[in-house]
Amino acid sequence: QHWRIAPGPFRVGPELAKQLDSLGRVLLQFYRAVNLLYRHSAEGKQPPWVAEWLDRGKPAELIALQRNPTLKNELPRVIRPDLLLTDDGLAITELDSIPGGIGLTAWLGQTYSNVLPSSRRQATNLESDCQQDTGNTLIGGPDGMLNGFAGIFGDAPTVHIIVAEESAMYRPEMEWLAGQLGSSKFKVQGPKFSGFADGDAVYRFFELFDLPNVPAAQALFTAAVEKRIRLTPPPRPIFEEKLLLALLWNRNLAGFWHQQLGDGFFRRLQQLIPYTWVVDPAPLPPHGAIPALNLTDWHQLKSLSQRERDLILKVSGYSEEAWGARGVYYGSDLSVPEWSAAVDRALAAFDRSPYVLQRFHKPKTVDAAWFDFQRNELVPMRGRVRLCPYYFVVGEGDAARTSLGGVLATICPADKKIIHGMKDAILAPCCV
Repeated sequence: QHWRIAPGPFRVGPELAKQLDSLGRVLLQFYRAVNLLYRHSAEGKQPPWVAEWLDRGKPAELIALQRNPTLKNELPRVIRPDLLLTDDGLAITELDSIPGGIGLTAWLGQTYSNVLPSSRRQATNLESDCQQDTGNTLIGGPDGMLNGFAGIFGDAPTVHIIVAEESAMYRPEMEWLAGQLGSSKFKVQGPKFSGFADGDAVYRFFELFDLPNVPAAQALFTAAVEKRIRLTPPPRPIFEEKLLLALLWNRNLAGFWHQQLGDGFFRRLQQLIPYTWVVDPAPLPPHGAIPALNLTDWHQLKSLSQRERDLILKVSGYSEEAWGARGVYYGSDLSVPEWSAAVDRALAAFDRSPYVLQRFHKPKTVDAAWFDFQRNELVPMRGRVRLCPYYFVVGEGDAARTSLGGVLATICPADKKIIHGMKDAILAPCCV
């Protein structure tokens, strides 16, 4: 991996740190509510189009797994939102249940806790004040990520981390993680591995769209259904869909969300999540309009002016383009022909891989710095920030709770429109 090295952790204020700490509980309850909504939709107790949307493009085998009585209440054990730092606060753009960066964030936490010298003779005002006592101020502490990840597997004697070729770029960090936790118990395996024993735990580090390239998948899923192994995240594609955020904004479901989340959690999520729509090409009645856009047909998106196109179009899930910065189109950054082509692509893909449309909340600029090792100097940089807190779910059922292992800050140069891991970005753990 390549990134720009920060001289210290990224600082967040006490109030923001408090928000990050409490957000895991809200997101876990949201996942519980999503699970109930899908089940009730499939059973006819909620609108059937919810399950129809979430099942689109999935093979029958995956839908059957999703509804299997043994797995139907299984939730992901790692929850990582992508949070943009804006002038109006945080904005959740995505939720990831199979995130990269677990090992990286753990390594950064350890490194920034231990490697900083006690002497501050060469310190500058661009360096973080947290350097004075980094180990006590890092969110999650130096071992929060390690303890959080290990805690999701309970007392399993062996934990196999199965990494697909699609996720091979993350294999080194998972191997480092396994080494830190004890290679006698934590073992990184390839996509053909099937040598697990009854009672073992398996961490699925591959997306469900990639099953044809994971020969071990069927044996894993069978063992999980038979309760011979503990598999996380479960093989339930609803938790790999971005359109979950659109369901939160659908007014037909407002009563359900109020009941299952409570007014406080519901309001907080709507404050954090930008307005999101499912791009469903079904025609509207003559008097109908798409809420908050005042369009009567999705094709009318193409005629919006550049200023009106402060919108992000992206694949919801179950697609090789649904992770990283792939399959993402920022309306204001595209020409009319390019934006029109993206809209057409989204409409044509609805039956296979639905797209979502989301309001773009522009990240604010911050002062940052990175060390240029070739020039041997500290370089100031104006950047935009994405925060990725890692919440680990421990315990079972209603007694399950989340722990915040750490927060990774990705600071991209201010001229970058979409923030993601890149060689020009600064990556650093967060401290208070």
